[in-house]
Amino acid sequence: MRSRRPTVADLLSMKGSRQLTMLRVTSLEEADAAQRAGIDLLSVPPSLLGPAFREAAPSCFAFPGLEYGDYVNADEYIRAAFIALKAGGDAVYCAAGLSIVRRMREEGIPVCGHVGLIPSKATWTGGFKAVGKTAASALEVWRQVKALEEAGAFAAEIEVVPEQIASEISRRTSMLMLSMGAGSGCDAQYLFAEDVLGANRGHYPRHAKVYRNFAAEFDRLQGERIKAFTEYAQDVRSGAYPARAHCVAIDGREYEDFLKALERQGQ
Repeated sequence: MRSRRPTVADLLSMKGSRQLTMLRVTSLEEADAAQRAGIDLLSVPPSLLGPAFREAAPSCFAFPGLEYGDYVNADEYIRAAFIALKAGGDAVYCAAGLSIVRRMREEGIPVCGHVGLIPSKATWTGGFKAVGKTAASALEVWRQVKALEEAGAFAAEIEVVPEQIASEISRRTSMLMLSMGAGSGCDAQYLFAEDVLGANRGHYPRHAKVYRNFAAEFDRLQGERIKAFTEYAQDVRSGAYPARAHCVAIDGREYEDFLKALERQGQ
């Protein structure tokens, strides 16, 4: 079991040496499982951070996401970033503008940006589809990467970009490139835990790989939940519950004394 959490410097020193693993987790159970499985990097909602999270995942490098649109200006982003880092985050994910990234970097806050398909800005690239499939759009992704690098980001998620493009970009930037559907030429592979576990009941993206069928297990457990509740209701209606074993007993003499006391009170 790993005991030391990597630093930004550690991660950057590993660039190009091996593929890191990254998951989006949203519960302490998932964080604990990721730690035990040896996952390197975690994307987490800021609300998950705290002592319990760090107990569950002591050596996973954590990126709390500062959700785009929840904050308006650099001061708000910086305040939220410091709160997240103090709560146990190691760097912050931020899809805000370059001026905000630059301000956070000036304060020493490690920032991970986002290029390619950015869900919160997908209207500018034609919706939820691949980005960088033409030379012009691929060059725009490259321009965004270099702009983030110059603004001081140390990492960037690169989402749904052709593998060859992402690979060429990754080897030409000093930033750690986190691939979500952008192939194996980057520095880390990033998936959502709910997709890995098969817990997602909706659409699975092309890049997702499902390793379990938690949705079916959840359905089975819900069926068992309904059966248990039904049996309980039936027992209450029939008088089978509560039985003697479920009740607290009282000594017979104490019970008689109680009844006599009620009688003396005219009850």
